[in-house]
Parts: sequence; C-alpha cells; structure tokens
Amino acid sequence: MIAATGFAKRKVAVFGLGTSGLATVRALEAGGATVLAWDDADAKRAEAAVAGFNVVDMRDWPWAEIAALALSPGVPLTHPEPHPAALAAQTAGVKIIGDIELFQRAVTASGTGAKIVAITGTNGKSTTTALIGHMIRRCGGEAQVGGNIGKAVLELEAPTPATVYVIEVSSYQIDLAPSLAPQVAVLLNITPDHIDRHGTLEHYAAVKARLFENQTEGDTAIISVDDALSQDICTRVGARRLAKVVPISVGKTVGRGVYAIDGTLYDNAGTQAVKAGDLKEMRTLAGAHNWQNAAAAYAAGRALGYTREKIFAAFESFPGLAHRMEIVAERDGVRFVNDSKATNADAASKALGAYRTIFWIAGGKAKEGGIESLERLFPHVVRAYLIGDAAANFARTLDGKVDYLQCGTLPRAIEAATRDAMANEAEMRVVMLSPACASFDQFRNFEERGDLFRREVQRVLAETGGAAA
Repeated sequence: MIAATGFAKRKVAVFGLGTSGLATVRALEAGGATVLAWDDADAKRAEAAVAGFNVVDMRDWPWAEIAALALSPGVPLTHPEPHPAALAAQTAGVKIIGDIELFQRAVTASGTGAKIVAITGTNGKSTTTALIGHMIRRCGGEAQVGGNIGKAVLELEAPTPATVYVIEVSSYQIDLAPSLAPQVAVLLNITPDHIDRHGTLEHYAAVKARLFENQTEGDTAIISVDDALSQDICTRVGARRLAKVVPISVGKTVGRGVYAIDGTLYDNAGTQAVKAGDLKEMRTLAGAHNWQNAAAAYAAGRALGYTREKIFAAFESFPGLAHRMEIVAERDGVRFVNDSKATNADAASKALGAYRTIFWIAGGKAKEGGIESLERLFPHVVRAYLIGDAAANFARTLDGKVDYLQCGTLPRAIEAATRDAMANEAEMRVVMLSPACASFDQFRNFEERGDLFRREVQRVLAETGGAAA
C-alpha cells in the first residue's frame, strides 16, 4: 500500500466507498490523516464500518475543519450536476481531489525517483496498460500496474528507485488529479463517450489533454494522430516544446513517431524510419486497434530505454487480457475467442475486424443503436448465434445479410457454433463471443458471461474429442 502523505493530523473527507474509495481511506489513515467516510449506499457504509473506518454522515461533516474532499471518480463532479458532496465542498472552498492525485503527491514526496507511465483514451486503455506492464517486466524492470485496471492505485506497493508505475487513468480520474505529472503519458484516441459526465465532447477532450499539462523537459508524450481531437492535442502539446512528443498512427506514416502499416510497425522517431517488427504474427495483438496499442507500448518502451528486440520479445509473450479478445482454446484450426468485454457495437467492431471466417455469438441487453453500424463487417461472419434479450432485434438487422440461429442461451450458442466451425474447411475459423450488448439480462456482469464462455468451450471440446490446446 502507498501511504497518502501530506494530511497528517488533518481531517479529510472521503465520499464513495467502492474499491478505490476504501483504498483511499486506508492510504490516508496510513499517512496520519483523520478520515470522515461516507457513501450514499447503505451496503457500502456498512462494509466500511465493519472494516473499522470512521463512517460519518455527510450532513455532519465540519467543512471548516476539512482539508480536502477525496471524491470517488464515479461521483459526478460537474455534469449533469455536481453531487451534493462536491457542491458542499465547492461552497466551503474545500479542494476536491481523487486517488490519483493522492498517489502522485505520495510518489513525489517519496523522493525515490520512481517513474509513472499513465495511459488514457476512449478505447484500448486496459490492453495498452497491461501490455506496457508486461513489457517492462520482461525487459527486467519492476512494474506496478493499476489505477482504472486491476488494483486501485493506492493499493500498489510503495515506491522504490526502481519502480515504474503503469497506471490506466480515466477522464474522471484525470479531472480529480491536478498535479498528475507522468514521465511517460499516452493518449490512444478520443471518440464520443461520457458526454453525460463532461457535458460536451470538447470538454471531454480537454480533460484528456490535462494528462500532459504538468510534463516537463525529459518527459515523453505519446499521442495518436488518427482522430481529429487527439491530433489537435498532439499539435498543442508539441507547440509547448516541453515534453518530447511521439505521434503514433495506424495506417499512415508519421514523422518523428511510430506507426503501423498493414501490421508492420515502423519506428521513425530517430533520423530515419526503420522496421521495428511484425505485429501480424502476434496472436494476442490481432487487429488494427491492437496495432495502435502496440505502437503506444513500443513508444513507451523506447522512452524507458528498452531495445526494439527486447520490446518485441515481450510482445510475443503477452497473454492478453481476460474477456478482451482472449484466446481461450484452439483445436483443429478453430480458435475460441472470449470478447465478453465488448458491451457495445463499437467495441465488437474491433474483434470482428481482426478476423475472417467468424462464428459470432452475439446478444444480451442491447445498447442504443443495436448492431446496424457493424454491417460493413458482416462479410467476416459465416453465421451468427443470437442470445439474450437482443436476439430478436439482432435477427431483424441480420436478416438477408448474415445467416443466423436463435440460440437463447450462451451454452447452446457455443455448442452450435463449435459444431459449425469444426465442419467448415477454412484454414482458420474463429468461434467468437463478442456480444455487442450489456450482460445484465442473463448475467451479473461481463466477467461472469466471459467465465461461462471459457468453461463451456472446454466442456464442449472435451465432449468432442479431448482437451483443447
């Protein structure tokens, strides 16, 4: 755990007692602060009380004595309107911060020289964060990975001179971290998202851009130039002439940057472009979106001083992330891919674009827009296997364009898709769960859905001829 220093013998209010909130309480107490904790949910307050924390009704907080409000990232700060806790703090003139801010202050105060690599973007953050952490470890470094992925950032191990923190940061977290100053900062992309929280797409992009505000000479800013908003941020960060800016792209050549063309990664950050390596053979980095993740990770690796050879050796051993295009089995030319995290059409498009000859399991609790936006990728699908509440609507979209079966449940869909894929004669066939839907009609969350896919694939393969590779 990282002790949140700077508030010893002072009162700090913490609102929001989920995973990161409870970690924040523990870190503040470890740093000597007196913490007043509260949450709107009875169950969260009860959990905190059982853990021995000082649970105090927000209405009784002595704002004149409070040094700061540590707000959970999920609690509205500005839009659609400030949460009452945020509004009360603003009225009292109390600074509102989050766990990433406490983390940055603690790392700075430690004087260890520990490095921070921070990754943000609308899509691809988790895979890129995990890939960079894996790369650092494979290259002999000491990576601590967390933030918006895995461990809450304050639950990571205390800093040492060798520590490299690799943290995924959402726009919500950046909004609450005015001092965040990573030595390596990565922006992957910006597409419309979280508008309800930030008000406008422009404000959302402005919050993302704050990741680079505190960087100085010697730091590195890695920024995609494949969407207009990110490209504009790249131009503005470059104009400041503080951090070294490394543009990244998939599909086009960039000067002084890193780019992928048809699955080949090029390093043009030096005096001339050189081929860095081939991404097409990376099983867990399939598809253009993963080539962008790899370009960002490669640029981060180079900024940290690793050689091209070591970076690509690390990429080859990257296991991928659970539920994100996770390869769970292969047998007789059939690959089984768990992409349960694809809870909307845009996320599913990444997986559908990465493969051909797909036996696609889709459905669940539908999101607005359904799967109409995926029509350009329908030629990749041999047959669709529809499950959950969205099955009927998806069938209407697919009718006359893609062969489909109404399966109802995930186990029945896996059985049918496996049978059809095994009978197909293409060189590589893919049975893929990429639902383009939320999971809440049949499952508690996308993890439970993906876990069932993994188990059922192994069951079906065992019943049809032994274990899968």
